[in-house]
Amino acid sequence: MPFETILFDISDRVASITLNRPDKLNSFTAHMHEELREAMQQIRSAPDLRALLITGSGRGFCAGQDLGERATTLDAGSRSALHAREVLQPVDPGLRSCRCR
Repeated sequence: MPFETILFDISDRVASITLNRPDKLNSFTAHMHEELREAMQQIRSAPDLRALLITGSGRGFCAGQDLGERATTLDAGSRSALHAREVLQPVDPGLRSCRCR
């Protein structure tokens, strides 16, 4: 899968993820979460990794969730808790279960 909102590289046993929406201070979108989950899957399948580096392009690491996107993607009946459980939270277990040796 080619990434659009992150830069991803594995080199010399180090995985590197760069959040790449500098014009929006790297704020997260649903698409960025999807790409981050895919990158974490690739990291988990690379048995010889020693480290994971996560950084942001531009002048800020990450401004949090892109609230402008949420306003347009959630319909009036959707709940924030449901959105967080289905879209945001799946990234966290991938980061916590990363076992770089």
